[in-house]
Amino acid sequence: MGTKELRGRDVWQDYSGANAGIAERGFYEVFDKHLVGSDFWIDAKPKEFKRIYVDQPLSDHVISQIYTPDEPIKNHGITPDYAIRNRVTGKTLYVEVKRQDGWVEGKPRSAGRGNAHERSCKYFTPGLLDVLHEESGIARPNLPFWTVFIGDITRDPCRVREITLWYGNHRNHFFMWRDLKNADPIVAHFETHLKQLLL
Repeated sequence: MGTKELRGRDVWQDYSGANAGIAERGFYEVFDKHLVGSDFWIDAKPKEFKRIYVDQPLSDHVISQIYTPDEPIKNHGITPDYAIRNRVTGKTLYVEVKRQDGWVEGKPRSAGRGNAHERSCKYFTPGLLDVLHEESGIARPNLPFWTVFIGDITRDPCRVREITLWYGNHRNHFFMWRDLKNADPIVAHFETHLKQLLL
């Protein structure tokens, strides 16, 4: 392991120090600090997909059967929460952070009825996967995205099982960030399982 890699490792290990638990850290703040001095940087609300649906061609036959507004649609797409980018390779890992309630101690089972986790599955759709792979530079069979779950969903016995099944052999592409005051596990997960996809 080179000096740069060791220096980066020291940065994330420092999170477990006295200041790590003072306040809850958001995903962006954690990775913005972690990636300082490296070839990587974090981008909030990346814009490269904001028109992917606008630019989706339709046949004249389909167009004749749908509503066509007087004003052309200018923006219709997706905006991931974050992108972790490598300045050298140009590769990008897109990140969604999903907060959701869940069924935990003292709550009824219905507390787990949210659907943020289901909405995150759009990234698995064939057409969107094609677009993400092309833009990210991350080759198949790897996924070009990472979903981070926060909130009670991370301890919900039903939702955790659903998500685990959905990701199948790609379980490194989701993370249950159960303790937001402790950045060590999420940074270690990135370093161990995902960083190599950007090299």
